Amino acid sequence: MTNAKRLAGEKAIEYVEDGMVVGVGTGSTVAFFIDALAPLRHRIAGAVSSSEQSSERLRGHGIEVLELNNTGPLPLYVDGADECDPHKRLIKGGGAALTREKIIAQASAKFVCIVDPSKRVDVLGRFPLPVEVIPMARSLVAREILKQTGGQPVWREGVTTDNGNWVLDVHGLSIIDPVAMENALNQIPGIVSVGLFARRAADIVIVGGDRIEVF
Repeated sequence: MTNAKRLAGEKAIEYVEDGMVVGVGTGSTVAFFIDALAPLRHRIAGAVSSSEQSSERLRGHGIEVLELNNTGPLPLYVDGADECDPHKRLIKGGGAALTREKIIAQASAKFVCIVDPSKRVDVLGRFPLPVEVIPMARSLVAREILKQTGGQPVWREGVTTDNGNWVLDVHGLSIIDPVAMENALNQIPGIVSVGLFARRAADIVIVGGDRIEVF
């Protein structure tokens, strides 16, 4: 799948325009996008990054990393996904950067999602749903998620987000109505962010592979 990821990342360069501040996500597929963005570093105004990992890679290529508070709305955000359904709704957060990813996606006029074919599903939920939680609320949130969804929350021990929080991965879900589930989970006290990108889905999905698909 490495080649498929690279092809998807390189295809997304077509959406980058001169003078842009580009929103950049996190993960192995995004790493290929960052590498492809490097030759354009003198043509763009900089990047807003969703993680320290991506920020380090961007700076390594000589691309200036800017703060979203200073840039205002962004024209473009490019990120990967752990799952993508036919309606461009996503599960994200395998890399524990879901909150910052969701913030940048909301701030962006166009969200381009880059994936390999293995990430495409008919119904979201095969990949465990990441949920970022305030540490003191971990057990409370887990009980509420179990009660509301029937899914099994598992603490991702040893992982702390860039925001200083913890992650629960919810197993055993079949998410028929992602928007409703996202809205419901957002109401549980202690949840910082839910790895469902349904209210703000992708605008364009690029699927890498021998035959690149864009939808």
